[in-house]
Parts: sequence; C-alpha cells; structure tokens
Amino acid sequence: MEQLAAQVGAALKAHGMMLATAESCTGGGVASAVTEIAGSSSWFDRGFVTYSNQAKSDMLGVLPDTIMRFGAVSEAVVREMVAGALSHSQAQVALAVSGIAGPGGGTPEKPVGTVWFAWGVKDGMIVARTHLLPGNRAEIREQATGIALQGVLDLLGQRTETV
Repeated sequence: MEQLAAQVGAALKAHGMMLATAESCTGGGVASAVTEIAGSSSWFDRGFVTYSNQAKSDMLGVLPDTIMRFGAVSEAVVREMVAGALSHSQAQVALAVSGIAGPGGGTPEKPVGTVWFAWGVKDGMIVARTHLLPGNRAEIREQATGIALQGVLDLLGQRTETV
C-alpha cells in the first residue's frame, strides 16, 4: 500500500494538485495510507471520515433525499461525496468510498463486500464504479483502500491524456 500511496503522491505533485478523501467503510484508511508518506502535506489536503449518513450530509453536503432514495452505498451518494470533498477543501482531486465491509449489513441487492467508489477533478469529471470484494471485514477495507488509490492514478492518467 505504501508504494501505491507514494505513486499517487508523485502523480499529484507532477500535476501540481492536491487530494481530498471522503471515506465511509474504509474509516480513514486511505488518508492513513497517504499520510504514511513523508512529505504528503504537499499533495494531501484533508480527509473526511463520514461514517454515518448524518456526517455525509453535514460534512460533504450529500442530500438526505439521495441517501434515502439510493442508500448510502450507491453511485449517487459517492458522486455527491466527491463533489462535497472538492467544494469543502483546497484539493483539485477527490475520491470517495462507501461500502458494506461486514460481517453484517448486507442484503441480497447489496451483499457484504459491495463497495462504491468515485473520483473527481475540481470543475471536471466524476467517475464512479462498484466492486464486489471478497474476504472478511479487514480484507474488504484493505482492498477498498487500494482500489481508491489506484483510481486516483487512473484518473490522473486520463487527465494527462486530455491535457
């Protein structure tokens, strides 16, 4: 994870950008991974750990209606989480993670291991996707942290090609 976080930092620095994170099921795991890297203050602005639905609304501006209609683990919510992280920070890039790490909380429609991710650029695109991750709670959270970080690299790679 340290190598991946370092790559994210190098890519952000190369683009002159800062990152903000909006995390639910990872509980700050992404922010923890990036702040393990010495000098990360030059490319990491802040992290929002919005575990409850109320925190998502209060800290990131996720609309209660969005949560009620789609559930906290949904594309609509992670998109609003990214938008909120960008508007409530100095960052130009943000990521969001919301999922069901288990062992309980799953449903037939959203089983344990369902995790939604979103990545966005200030005044630009937001990309979202879902994964069904195998394993126990710790394994799901670890995998989600890695996917979130890799998504930043992917997003910056797309941005590089279009600049």
